[in-house]
This record gives sequence, structure tokens and C-alpha cells, in this order.
Amino acid sequence: MASRAQADSPNVRPPIGALLREWRTVRRMSQLGLALEAGMSSRHLSCVETGKARASRELVCRLADVLDMPLRERNALLLAGGYAPQYQEHALATPALERMRQAIELIVAHQEPYPAFVIDRQWNVLMTNEAAVRVNRLLMDGRPSRHANLLQQVFDPEDFRPVIINWPEVAEKFIRHVHEQLAAAPTDHALQSLLAEVLAYPGVPQHWRVRDLGDAPAPVLELTFRSHRGELRFFETITTFSMPRDVTLDELRIECAFPADDRTASICAELAASG
Repeated sequence: MASRAQADSPNVRPPIGALLREWRTVRRMSQLGLALEAGMSSRHLSCVETGKARASRELVCRLADVLDMPLRERNALLLAGGYAPQYQEHALATPALERMRQAIELIVAHQEPYPAFVIDRQWNVLMTNEAAVRVNRLLMDGRPSRHANLLQQVFDPEDFRPVIINWPEVAEKFIRHVHEQLAAAPTDHALQSLLAEVLAYPGVPQHWRVRDLGDAPAPVLELTFRSHRGELRFFETITTFSMPRDVTLDELRIECAFPADDRTASICAELAASG
């Protein structure tokens, strides 16, 4: 696979044929199958993959649609084909995303007195509400986290991991999510590196290194934490943008924690009242 640095470099990019073959493999599509779905001949697709023919911009976009590629990967495919990217990427703090940022801030703020946070595709925490700060302070006895990355927080034995009572269940669900992300975006080598890093922490089962294609997990995951005020129990919901036109928005998700019992709800309310 081509590295992320190669994909983003203006001088060194993987050829479009290599990307198409890679994505066909991940999607388990034959050359004939992709050609039929994209409305082209297998001979033409073969020539595109070998570099004997150049695909039009419209055809590149059609192939990306059939392969169900994320926006960042669609841009990479267009660049490999010799075309300008179709989707812009703005930092969340830029004026171009001001309205979207306000919407995110509104969702996060309205989650009070329960935790909410915003993370990117590599699980970096970009934004939290005050409830998340208060609950984390309670669980960690006032100690700050060692990481700004949610996966590292959950897997590092010197970070958040010791306070998660049902850590094996929670960690397995997170690993499954990462494997699903990589199945959707196999050229994201930064995410692959992050996965390798968290899997190297002690106590991580060997079989988590391979994507689990067996039974589906439970529809709702309860997270149970220990604290000096007793156990806190939450379940989470995830909000994403529908049909985003910006790479940043395509990769953001808002995670909101809700109390799974009355005791947890009461403690969250007390923490909010005490500031």
C-alpha cells in the first residue's frame, strides 16, 4: 500500500492503477465486476490500471462511487488520475466551517450535564464539554490524561484504562470500530500505525490484530467506570454529518454519553451543580 505521506505529497503519488487494484482487493471486486458496476468495459479498466489509457475525470468519480471511497480517498484517486481534488478540507476553526462548528458546539453544549466530545478519524479528541472534564476529573482523581487521543487513553495502563471496569468489552468494541474504519479506508496508514501502537500495550489479546467478521457486537455498549463515589455507568451515541462536502466533516463524529442508571445521572447533576 502507498503511505499516507506519499498520497498527500504533491511530488510522489501512487499511480491510479495501484490505487484501483488496492481498493478492488479490499472491496473484494474483480476487474470485471468493477467495470460492470461502473458502466465500462473490462478492457478499458485494464488499460487504466496498467497505465495504457487515461480515465476521464467523470470516470474516476464513477469508479470512486462504485468503490464507496471516503472523501479523502476520492481526492487521492483524482490526484492519481491527474485531476484536481473534488472535495476541500478546512480546519474546523476556519470561517468556511463556522456554521458547522456552531452546530457541533450546540450539540456538545446541550449534552450537559452528561459528557460529550468530538473526535476525528484518528480518534484525536478535538472538543469536549464541561461535563466530560468534570467526569474525567472524578474518575482520574484530578490527574490529567497522558494522551489527547481516545484510543491511547483507553488502552494505556497508565491512563484511563484502570478505571474502566469492563475494559475488555469496551476495548474490543473500539478495536472492532478501527478495523471497520480501515476496511472503509485501507490507505489510511496513520490509522494503521495508531492501531499497531495500541495493540502493543500489555494485556491486549492476540486475536484483536485481525478483523473479526463473526457475530455482530451488541447494539448498545455500556461503559462502567470505578470512582471514589462508586460505579458510573454510561452508554454512548455517535452523531455524524449526512452527505458532507468537506473532508474534515466527513471524518468527524460526535460522541455523547448518557447515564445508564439513576445513580450515574444523579452524580453527573451534582458535579454540574458544584462546578
